[in-house]
Amino acid sequence: MKALVYTGPNSLAYRDEPDPVPQAGEVLVRIEAVGICGSDMHAYHGHDSRRPAPLILGHEAAGRIVGGARDGERVTINPLVVDPACPYAIEGRWHLSPTRQIISMPPRPGAFAEYVRVPAPNAVAVPATMPITHAALAEPVAVSWHAVRIGMQQLHQPLACCRVVVLGGGAIGLAAAIVARHFGAKDIRIAETNPLRTRLIETEEGFTVYAPGSAGAPADNTIDLVIDAVGANATRAAASAMVRPGGVIVHAGLLPGAEGLDIRKITLQEIIVTGTYCYTPVDFHQTIAALASGALGSLTWFAERPLADGAQAFRDIDAGVASAPKIVLRC
Repeated sequence: MKALVYTGPNSLAYRDEPDPVPQAGEVLVRIEAVGICGSDMHAYHGHDSRRPAPLILGHEAAGRIVGGARDGERVTINPLVVDPACPYAIEGRWHLSPTRQIISMPPRPGAFAEYVRVPAPNAVAVPATMPITHAALAEPVAVSWHAVRIGMQQLHQPLACCRVVVLGGGAIGLAAAIVARHFGAKDIRIAETNPLRTRLIETEEGFTVYAPGSAGAPADNTIDLVIDAVGANATRAAASAMVRPGGVIVHAGLLPGAEGLDIRKITLQEIIVTGTYCYTPVDFHQTIAALASGALGSLTWFAERPLADGAQAFRDIDAGVASAPKIVLRC
């Protein structure tokens, strides 16, 4: 099969790789669409020891099952592979299980390829009317769905009454704003530094976009719910400043470092700070249903490119010249 292989820092090769062979309880999926994630970029830069080269990256994927009882079934892939007997799985929080594996990390090659093997339950059926590129968005949007849901659980008022700020207008940040809108939020602002991305986000209804440090930035102590989709020192500091007493910060970004949070304010004003990671199986299925029904909008915020041109897509993301928050590679 053809695959886009991470061969070393800032290096990808589109080349022939052995076809995967499904093991007992697995299915083979012919990949038709696969998104580039921020974690793929992190690995591409050589900053993820969990993803050593050479390795096929990619975990935001959809396609069709090849062979077996489900031959031809259209599916999206839940990339989290977990022992169902694990206590975390039993309580419904598969994403926190210490048994967790993720496709695109050894020992499971990823989906920047014509084929990938996954456990049968991880190949989740999607409606025949759902565009396969939308199905490939299920994984990243599920991350945002989970983040917003976690934040809603900590608030003391309906989301419709809340002022919401999302820090970062990438795929996770924009999707978080879209999910917040879906759950009833009326006052949603997105902080974004890239002018190309800002122009695209402004085509979405229901959001105000501002540049950090500009006149449009929120005043201190005014925001009920802050979702930090970047996780940098600067965004943690911004979240700490703008959140109101008793408000909520949901930390979704995965950049390294621990600075930025105002611990004194968090203590004196009873700010709730919570992490969020991945999603539960329920989040994943609810996200698919929302995407398939059109409840999350027109989904025009991603761009498509051939898998063969994936290396250039990575370079364009790196250079900041890709306006779309998400690039989906077509196989």
